[in-house]
Amino acid sequence: MKRTVMVIFLILSYIQISYAQDLTLEKEIKKLSKDKWQWMADKDVDKLATLFHDKAKFVHMSGSWKKERELDIIETGSIWYKKADVHDVAVETFGDDTAVLWNRITLMAHVRGNDVSNEFTVTEFYKKEGGDWKLLDLTFSSVRDTHKIEH
Repeated sequence: MKRTVMVIFLILSYIQISYAQDLTLEKEIKKLSKDKWQWMADKDVDKLATLFHDKAKFVHMSGSWKKERELDIIETGSIWYKKADVHDVAVETFGDDTAVLWNRITLMAHVRGNDVSNEFTVTEFYKKEGGDWKLLDLTFSSVRDTHKIEH
């Protein structure tokens, strides 16, 4: 009986620790994504260059490209991500080194000389490498303002 109680206690402790780790990772990824939106608005390509994985892909309404082109677009203001109003965020973690984040946003941007506002669900894939999170993929999906992210 004593052994059974001890095993149950250890299992419950492990579950609690795992859940706490997942919440900590989720908070860390949410903050990183929020910081990324600000760095994009500020055109801070130095911070973004550190965040973006060298093989990262970016999928937009007008095409797909890699890290260097995304950084150039941001630096030159070809697309100026002026403000991302985040309405909802969901995060799924896979182990302690992989995370997927979904943002439902209203993006105010300056594109080809025009200020525009669009509704998107943005999918972000992150992988931890050498103690730092790296953005592997950023995909914009155009949605209606009634779109909901399933949690």
